[in-house]
Amino acid sequence: MARNQLGVLDALDVAKTQWYHFTAIVIAGMGFFTDAYDLFSISLITKLLGRIYYHVDGAPKPGTLPPNVAAAVTSTAFVGTLAGQLFFGWLGDKLGRKKVYGLTLMLMVICSVASGLSFGKSPTGVMTTLCFFRFWLGFGIGGDYPLSATIMSEYANKKTRGAFISAVFAMQGFGILTGGILALILSSSFDHAYKVPPYSVAGKDSTAPEADYIWRIILMFGAVPALLTYYWRMKMPETARYTALVARNAKQAASDMSKVLQVEIEAEEEKVDKMGTDSSNSFGLFTREFARRHGLHLLGTSVCWFLLDIAYYSNNLFQKDIFSAIGWLPKAETMNAIHEVYRVARSQTIIALCGTIPGYWFTVAFIDYIGRFTIQLMGFFFMTVFMFALAIPYDHWLSNNAGFLIMYSLTFFFANFGPNATTFVVPAEIFPARMRSTCHGISAASGKLGAIVGALGFLYAAQSKDPSKTDAGYPPGIGVRNSLFLLGGINCLGIFFTFLVPESKGRSLEELTGETEEGDANDMQQAASTQTFPV
Repeated sequence: MARNQLGVLDALDVAKTQWYHFTAIVIAGMGFFTDAYDLFSISLITKLLGRIYYHVDGAPKPGTLPPNVAAAVTSTAFVGTLAGQLFFGWLGDKLGRKKVYGLTLMLMVICSVASGLSFGKSPTGVMTTLCFFRFWLGFGIGGDYPLSATIMSEYANKKTRGAFISAVFAMQGFGILTGGILALILSSSFDHAYKVPPYSVAGKDSTAPEADYIWRIILMFGAVPALLTYYWRMKMPETARYTALVARNAKQAASDMSKVLQVEIEAEEEKVDKMGTDSSNSFGLFTREFARRHGLHLLGTSVCWFLLDIAYYSNNLFQKDIFSAIGWLPKAETMNAIHEVYRVARSQTIIALCGTIPGYWFTVAFIDYIGRFTIQLMGFFFMTVFMFALAIPYDHWLSNNAGFLIMYSLTFFFANFGPNATTFVVPAEIFPARMRSTCHGISAASGKLGAIVGALGFLYAAQSKDPSKTDAGYPPGIGVRNSLFLLGGINCLGIFFTFLVPESKGRSLEELTGETEEGDANDMQQAASTQTFPV
C-alpha cells in the first residue's frame, strides 16, 4: 500500500541528533522566551499602574486599575495573539514557514519598545496607547506559535521529535523567570535609591515619581531577546517538508537538507510530482474528507488547549491576587509602590523556579518515552487533584502559607509536565504539511480564547463575596475558594477530551498523516488515523 518515503524526508526522520537540531531549538525557543516574557510581564506591573495613574486622595487603599481598564490591559495582548495565530498560521501554509518567520519577530520587537513608550495627557490616554501596542505585540506573538512548532516538527527526527518541540516551548519558563528577576532587580534598585514610606503613612507620596520608569523598562526589555535572534531566523532554510510536499520543489528540498545534514540526497522529482496528483493530498481544510480524517483530532487539540488555558492563565496572571488573599503578600497599604512590585515579582519568581520550569523540562525528558497522551492525561488529572486540594481546606491554607505555596507550585508543575506542553506539541505532528501551520494556529487560537476567558473571568470571579472587601469598582464575586473549585472542574473536563487526541510518539509525520500512502479509501483512513492509547 505504501509508497516509499521521500529520501529527503527519510533522512530527516532517521538523522542522529546534530548541531543543527540545537540551533533550531535555540532560534525557535528564543521566540517563545520572548512570548512568555511579554505576555506574563504585565502581571508584574498592573498594581503599579493602578497606584501611578488611578490614585484617589484620601482613599484607605492605594489606587487600582478600574475593572474595565484592568480587563483591557490584561487581555488585549491575548486578543492580538488569537488573531495572529489564525492569520500567521494560515500564511505559513500559503507562503512558507521561513518567509513569515522574521515578520513576526520584528513586530514583537517594535511593539515591545512602543509599549514601554506609551504616553498620554491622561491616565485613559496612557492605557489606551498601551493596549493598542500590546494588541499588535500579541499579534506578532501569535504568529510564533504555529510557525515555531511547525518548523521544529518538520526539522526533527521521529525518535526525539517530541523532546525537540517541547524544548522550544520550555523556553517559556525562562521567559517568565527572567521577567520576575528583572522586576526584582529594578524594584530593589529603585527602592534603595528612592526611599519613600508606605501608603498608610504617606498616601500618594508612597509612589515615587521615578516608579513610572520601572514598568516601562520591564515592557521594553522584551525587545532584546527577539532582536538577538532575528539574523539567525533569516538564515534558516525553508523546511524540506514544506518545500517538497507543499511547494513541490524536490530539487530545492534535497539541496537545502544536503547542506544541513551534510550528506548527499537525491532529488526525487518524479515521486514528488506523482504525490501532487494524488487525491489524498488535495483535500482542503473545509471539506468532508478533512472532517472524516482529522475532524475529531482538531476538535480534541482545540478543546483541550481551550480548557487548559482557562486554568493556566487564570493562575499565572492572578498569582498576586491569590497570594494577597491568603496573606502571603502584605496588605497593599503597608507597602510603598516600588516595594509592592518587589514582593509580587518575588512570588512569581519562586513559583517559576519551584513549579513552572521543572515541569517543562520533565516533559522534554519523558515525552518520547511515555508519550503525549499519557503526559496530557496525567497532567489534567493532577491539576484537578491539586486545585481541589487547595479549594476544599481553603481556610486551613490561610494560616499555612508554606503548604499553600507547595500545593500551588504543584499545579504549575503538572500543567507544564502535562497539557501545557502537549497541547503545543501534538497539533504540529498530526495534520498534513499543507495545513499543518493552519491547524496548529486554530488549536492555539482556541487556547488563547480560553486565556481570555480565564483572564476576564478570574478578574471578576475571584473578588470577595463580601462587597466591603472587593477591589474598588468591582462587584462581589464568588471568592478565591470557589474560583479554585471552578478551575478544578475545568481541568477535569480536559481529562475526557484528551481521549480525542491521538498518540504520535515515534512515528514519522507522513505516517501519521498518510501523505505518502496510496490505496483505497479504507486504506487511507487507516493510514491517517493514529493509536490514541499508548501501546
